Amino acid sequence: MFRKDSPAFALLFLFAACSISFVIAKKQAGQAPLFDGKSLRGWKQIVGKATYAVEDGAIVGTAVIDSANSFLVTEKSYGDFILDLDLKIESELGNSGVQTRSHFGGALHPNKVYGRQVEVDPSTRSWSGGIYDEDRREWLYPLDLNPAAKAAFKVGMYNHYTIACIGNEMKTWVNGIPAAYVIDDLDRSGFIGLQVHAVGTQAEAGHKVYFKNIQIQTKNLRPAPFPAELTVVNLNKK
Repeated sequence: MFRKDSPAFALLFLFAACSISFVIAKKQAGQAPLFDGKSLRGWKQIVGKATYAVEDGAIVGTAVIDSANSFLVTEKSYGDFILDLDLKIESELGNSGVQTRSHFGGALHPNKVYGRQVEVDPSTRSWSGGIYDEDRREWLYPLDLNPAAKAAFKVGMYNHYTIACIGNEMKTWVNGIPAAYVIDDLDRSGFIGLQVHAVGTQAEAGHKVYFKNIQIQTKNLRPAPFPAELTVVNLNKK
């Protein structure tokens, strides 16, 4: 036990006070949980055969053979937001992503999810944090446009993603490193989704991706600025 008049006790008290202040600041910033850490309440699977379950405070998606890309999506739609989450992928053979302002179905996308996705790419290509347009325009911001961000993602460890969708601007960060910046006038609102990518071999089946600490802010949005020298992809219609 620490004595209350000891330096160690004072340091411990200061650390606890700072931790509490940090939590309060997060709440004051307007963040709200999208995942309660215990159940899939507020989410639904709309396509694919991958399994989604809650394990130790994380949503765990498990790849299966003979399935299309699978998506667990929010029951609500979101327009402007800043999304923070931690995610982990087990293997360099896996692949995943986070859908933003996305949609499902329709004549052009029967039984498919479409919309902008923030990539989770553990392969040697290392495009995690890049922006891909699922089932529509494909790559919008491959990380060859920002090679310095390729080293930010760590396979087999939790990585912190920040995704800011405000007006026509979409910015991403991986572990605090600015990754991608797209200006696009499509999709002003839609659901948020967690992808488990289709796999083609039995060796890839069973690979897992983990999502936790999923928080969203929809008011008083002030994303961090991007370095001026980074490439911006502007897709707005002229």
